[in-house]
Amino acid sequence: MARGLAKELDNRSREFYEFVMPAIDMVEDGNDLVVAIDLPGFAKKDINLRINGNILSISAKREQDEALGTVHYRHRPAKIDKKVLLPISVKEEDKIVGKATYDNGVVTLKIPIPKSTNIPIT
Repeated sequence: MARGLAKELDNRSREFYEFVMPAIDMVEDGNDLVVAIDLPGFAKKDINLRINGNILSISAKREQDEALGTVHYRHRPAKIDKKVLLPISVKEEDKIVGKATYDNGVVTLKIPIPKSTNIPIT
C-alpha cells in the first residue's frame, strides 16, 4: 500500500514539474528580447523552439534510461511542452530570425524586437 502511494505521488510530482518547467528568464537587451530557458539533461537535437504571434512554444523530449535497474525516485521530466506569452508580438507575415545557443543545459534565445513607430500628438 505505502509503495503504491509513493509511486502515485512520484508520478503526480513529475507531472507537476513537467507543467511548471522549464525555468525561464526574459530580459530586453537593446533591440533584442533575450530569453534564457533552463533545459538541463536535454540534448540540443531534442529541443524545438517556435514563435507564433506572441507565443513561444518550447518542446523537448529525452529518452528514459530503463537499463539502470529499479527506479526508486524520478523527478526529472522526460518531456517538456510549454507555451510562454512573450512581451512582444510578431505579425504573421514577419519572419523572425532569432538566434539560439545551447550551453550547459541553458538555451539562450535572442529575438529581435519589432520596431515601433512613435505617434505624434498634435
